[in-house]
Amino acid sequence: MTRNKSIRKEDLSEKREYHTQSTGIFFKVKNLLYKQNSPYQKIEVFENEYFGNVLLLDDLVQTTERDEFFYHEMLVHPSLITHPDPLDLLIIGGGDGGVLKETLKYHIKNVCLVEIDPHVIEVSKKYFPWLSPCLKDQRTELVIADGKKFIEKIDRKFDIILIDSSDPVGPSASLHQKRFYEKLKNCLNNEGIVVAQVGSPLYNSELIREKSASLKELYKIVSFYVIPVPTYPGGSWCFVYLSDNAHPLSIKRDPPLGLNYFNLETHRSAFSLPNFLKEKSE
Repeated sequence: MTRNKSIRKEDLSEKREYHTQSTGIFFKVKNLLYKQNSPYQKIEVFENEYFGNVLLLDDLVQTTERDEFFYHEMLVHPSLITHPDPLDLLIIGGGDGGVLKETLKYHIKNVCLVEIDPHVIEVSKKYFPWLSPCLKDQRTELVIADGKKFIEKIDRKFDIILIDSSDPVGPSASLHQKRFYEKLKNCLNNEGIVVAQVGSPLYNSELIREKSASLKELYKIVSFYVIPVPTYPGGSWCFVYLSDNAHPLSIKRDPPLGLNYFNLETHRSAFSLPNFLKEKSE
């Protein structure tokens, strides 16, 4: 009985995400706002004194109110400022709405958000204030579907595809496979760009090496870039920019005003890789 009480008390006061057997990150929980299992994953939202509302999927931090702009701005804006005329966009994953929020800052025609788990959408609408107005935007098209199956069936071309998946486990595992990236290419217009998150440059460096080799068989331009994300494993995160014709350092337009992290200097510097990661991605 004592052990069970102790576990319940720890659940209510603290959340931990373990990155290895000996490292991780913890949050003190001010209020546990939501905790339920969907058919796909465990969904939790809690309030932290510093980071505000925090979303966890299967015990892994997805986003926080305080630092979401690091990840979302750097996933979206590198492609939007380098595509010659971005009009039709596709987001796979991203049910918290952070990526959608950033894309709508441009004069685009349409953005299709494909999310497998409707519970993530509903929970995020309640606890993350940016999502509801984005879903009401007339340019937004929401599709509840498996991203892999959606790509395999759709007969449609996009200018930019943004992959906001979680780690390569559970419902997101198929979004990290070579076959999926082959299908993505078939859905791109001539100047099309794919940007995807590929994990921690520290903890996932071997996976990044493997992904680099397979992606170079599919795309002419494969450029990795790294940014800080305070609440992600190791404090930094890696993305990959893919295209046959658009180059990540060929700037076509200025980014929107009012961004918290992204500017042309942070854009260029993100593609200057540290030596250990440069060796993995070459």
